[in-house]
Amino acid sequence: MNKADTFIGIGFGNVVNKDKIVSMVSTDAAPIKRMIQNARDEGMAVDATCGRRTRTVLVMESGHLVLSALTTETLTARCRGGAEGDLDDKE
Repeated sequence: MNKADTFIGIGFGNVVNKDKIVSMVSTDAAPIKRMIQNARDEGMAVDATCGRRTRTVLVMESGHLVLSALTTETLTARCRGGAEGDLDDKE
């Protein structure tokens, strides 16, 4: 497997290793919002939204939370290598 294939764009030029993602969750639920706040307080949150609204939280193997402005559907398509993976970061 090519090393470059293991990374996916999560928006605005930021990438993560898709092999290290445990889950991708939407930020709609209150428990997720509390989880984000707790991670920020502990220094375990990586904000990759560039000031935009957080739409997806990526839970990483290390316990870090990566916040993305892209939707869960877009990131899932990018993980699978679908057509949506070629979209610009306009969301």
